[in-house]
Amino acid sequence: MSNVITGEAVVLELRPASFGVRALSSMIDVLANVALLIAAFVLLSETLDVGFDAAAARALAITVVLFFLVIVPIAVETLTRGKSLGRWIMGLRIVRDDGGAIRFRHAFIRGLLAVFELYLLLGSVAFMAALFNDRSKRLGDLLAGTYSMRERVGAMPKILPDVPPQLAPWVKLADMGRLPEPLARRIVQFLSQAPKMIPASRARLATALANEASGYVSPPPPAGTPPEMYLLAVMAERRERDFSRLSRQHERAVQRGARLHSLPFQD
Repeated sequence: MSNVITGEAVVLELRPASFGVRALSSMIDVLANVALLIAAFVLLSETLDVGFDAAAARALAITVVLFFLVIVPIAVETLTRGKSLGRWIMGLRIVRDDGGAIRFRHAFIRGLLAVFELYLLLGSVAFMAALFNDRSKRLGDLLAGTYSMRERVGAMPKILPDVPPQLAPWVKLADMGRLPEPLARRIVQFLSQAPKMIPASRARLATALANEASGYVSPPPPAGTPPEMYLLAVMAERRERDFSRLSRQHERAVQRGARLHSLPFQD
């Protein structure tokens, strides 16, 4: 999955849209495009001369269909970097497999395949393709290297406190793997809501989350460490390590830019 960096220097995985949400988004887009197409034909039928040549009428009809079912969706998706009416309503966006913004090439491939998938075959091919991949990709996404991402996700809680002083020596030397994003979000949410919880539920949930997190951190904390303090230390250290890593990457990028800038200009 693709990653983004939050303001706390925490790496987050971008969430692919579920099959149901994406299907509803596509349905909205199809209905909107068909409505525009019908409106265009009604307008043309009222404005064109009755004696309009049949061959010219067919050519005009094909042009209108291509315009509203191919050109308009491609243009909208390119200009908005992956948005459409349906995706705007459902909070989705089409992105590349690496998480970057799509370009004309991606929108063009998706737009051409959409005529075959969504209109000619009434969505049957898109439905079958989406069932057999974990990102609910339709055929156009598979060929273009894109997928539908959820933009509307819950906001991350505010910054966590620092590592508890008594656990600082241990956590600085601990081998800490990358926590799965769903688990990391649950831990951060728990730590932010813990003061409002019933003590028994708070202790039970802290223990369960600590047991899950322990599979990604070694060695174990000092004996007798409360689970909630353990979680706090792990998440705070995770934040600090991510921040340090990003700072080093930024410094290297600045140094590379400075070296390139210092090179003499050559014709």
